[in-house]
Amino acid sequence: MAAERLVVIGGDAAGMSAASQARRLKGPEELEIVAFERSDFTSYSACGIPYWVGGDVPKHDDLIARTPEEHRERGIGLRMRTEVTELDVAGRRVRSRDLVSGAEEWTSYDKLVLATGARPVRPALPGIESPGVHGVHTIDDGRALLESLAAARGRRAVVVGGGYIGIEMAEALLGRGFEVTLLTRGGEPMNSLDPDLGHRLAEAMERSGIRMVTGAEVTEVLTGDSGRVRAVTTRSGSGAGPGEHPADVVVLGLGVTPGTDLARAAGLPLGESGGLLTDTSMRVRGHADIWAGGDCVEVLDLVSGRHRFIALGTHANKHGQIIGSNVAGDYATFPGVVGTAVTKVCETEVARTGLTERQADEEGLRYVTATIESTTTAGYYPGAAPMTVKMLAERRTGRLLGVQIVGGTGSAKRIDIAAVALTARMTVDQMTALDLGYAPPFSSVWDPVLVAARKAVSKVRAAG
Repeated sequence: MAAERLVVIGGDAAGMSAASQARRLKGPEELEIVAFERSDFTSYSACGIPYWVGGDVPKHDDLIARTPEEHRERGIGLRMRTEVTELDVAGRRVRSRDLVSGAEEWTSYDKLVLATGARPVRPALPGIESPGVHGVHTIDDGRALLESLAAARGRRAVVVGGGYIGIEMAEALLGRGFEVTLLTRGGEPMNSLDPDLGHRLAEAMERSGIRMVTGAEVTEVLTGDSGRVRAVTTRSGSGAGPGEHPADVVVLGLGVTPGTDLARAAGLPLGESGGLLTDTSMRVRGHADIWAGGDCVEVLDLVSGRHRFIALGTHANKHGQIIGSNVAGDYATFPGVVGTAVTKVCETEVARTGLTERQADEEGLRYVTATIESTTTAGYYPGAAPMTVKMLAERRTGRLLGVQIVGGTGSAKRIDIAAVALTARMTVDQMTALDLGYAPPFSSVWDPVLVAARKAVSKVRAAG
């Protein structure tokens, strides 16, 4: 009996996790695996690129978990620098093009995995394709940016976008000795936080030496006589106001959208954000032999009950494991997420999980909020740093809805307490009884998350 053929489109987290898990469960005599990747790299940490650019990670090889050669040694037929250009669902085949030779061919499949990732937002602005303007999405992007930083005649950098990548790149460029200006359209950085927490983050970034310009809509990238970027113009903004922001290098951190052009052209089901829709086994809805995972899918938000697009490597790797198990005939499911994320800029850590006030309002939820100021360790312990915890709870039931944290070193990973509580659908009252670790170097006797929970309990009771 001939082996079945699994075709995987995408050679990073979700795709190669799926291929590797399927290979662990089925040998080559049962399952042939062919994977397509259009870049030079597989299985690498895109989340680590800002830290490589900033110099915390010495070289890009440190970001790679498994090379193409290592995948091939494990019996995965990996085709690098090869882009899939068409998906024929009825014919159960994909068309690919070798990006080096230009040769095209069709490859049939019995089972298909779509792990096409996300694509960075790059608005069609005048001058945005000029030398010195960079995205930071792939290892090749990071390498190009480092070369550009070395070639820059001045030391002025402009970061466009105040999300995770934007603030991480602002820190990286600051560490490289550049004067950094961050432009964001919002009133505060990090629109995944409520404005009051975003304001605390903005103040911390300013203290670190990053010039913040909020409410700024970028209109054009200006170039000098050499054709290289020299400034970014904005329509409005705080700080220095509207006008030109000098730049020797520009980094774009405007977020990503699902990379689902292939799926859309093939008529596969997409959600409101454009991400693929799957069931809990990560099968594409209505297609028994097609799975999808990673940044090209929408996931179930366990707090709101809606499907949302949340591009994170943690989800992608889990999706891959689940897909690989199901492809190989085992059984696994992905229940959903609560929207947990952490990052840092210089000495300030940021974390969030669950719903913000804006999201709770969109869901029509009635809620209370509790915000407390505390320290990362016992207040008397050397090195104690300030931290702010904000908590949302459902007004009637006291169910935890979300938590946000901004503070010094040791703040962010406390968000995991809230993530577990959200997944378990705990009330804030139940949270106050959690048996958390305590010693003065780590926390006050009442951990700040529990202090916020106690305050939220009082707010819920006061609301009747």
